[in-house]
Amino acid sequence: MEVAADIADILSAHWCTAVSVTGLRRLTGGASRQVWSFDAVRSEGTSGYVLRRDPPGHGDALRMRAEAACLRAARAAGVPVPEVVVAADTAPGLDAPFLIMERITGESIPRRIHRDETLSEARAGLAEELGGILARIHAVPVSEVAMLGTGDPLDVIRDLYRSFDEPRPVVEIALRWLDHHRPPMRGKALVHGDFRLGNLLVGPDGTEAVLDWELAHVGDPVEDLGWLCVRAWRFGGDAPVAGVGTRDDLLDGYERVAGWRPDPEDLHWWEVFGTLRWLVLGPSVGGCANPNGTCFASWGRSTARCCPRTRCLRPNPTATCTDFPASPICSTR
Repeated sequence: MEVAADIADILSAHWCTAVSVTGLRRLTGGASRQVWSFDAVRSEGTSGYVLRRDPPGHGDALRMRAEAACLRAARAAGVPVPEVVVAADTAPGLDAPFLIMERITGESIPRRIHRDETLSEARAGLAEELGGILARIHAVPVSEVAMLGTGDPLDVIRDLYRSFDEPRPVVEIALRWLDHHRPPMRGKALVHGDFRLGNLLVGPDGTEAVLDWELAHVGDPVEDLGWLCVRAWRFGGDAPVAGVGTRDDLLDGYERVAGWRPDPEDLHWWEVFGTLRWLVLGPSVGGCANPNGTCFASWGRSTARCCPRTRCLRPNPTATCTDFPASPICSTR
């Protein structure tokens, strides 16, 4: 296979030794990027690696450089991430930005993480562990990831929603509530941007790796904690944090490493924001680049199925909800 030969050439040049590639297979997932798993054979032995590359002819070199920088900086800060072996804007044969990193074993499928008996001990302390991992991510000096965006995530979601030109009352209410109740920013930090089950590898001893840094940016650190609590990412579990733990577990782990404890009200705001983000991003990532009413309504029904307790929608954004006062979307319990 040509891709195997191309990878072998890249690694041979990088390591200054002959390398052959075996067991090459394309993995599912990866969103817009191609992901390949393979073994690299050289005189020192055989090891497993992963190639991530943009589709040939449709690359974003800046984003790939940013992802490599995030992985390297996070690893230096003690975050469990794969080691980046080589990254570049292009290479003969690959013809797209790429990075090659070590392959780490672990379970990524959320429902298996919830149910696999071999992961029971890891599952019991997972929410607290994830809080500590997020604290380490947020401790990365932002100077090491200076190429990342610093835009307001609420403005990003608002602009995307407006671009659909398809007004929806629930979105309008949520945007108004978020504007009126926004907490002060808790400093600027490296934000993973998509920290949840599905982007983590979990083993019997706990979290083995944090993957998929494509949405990383600089912003409020509490954003990552709120996203992890969104009901859509509980995958049917009852517990509010990824379906495996409590918010106190998450905040305990964060405080233990960071030395400060996020305010539960701030966490709630970012959880509401995350629920809205999931709704607004859905049509665009789900194949509806210009969603019409049917497409947006269909995704809204999907949101309702993921969030069966979404019941406190009020015309008045300051209306009282039994779970969270003045919150327009009670999907967070």
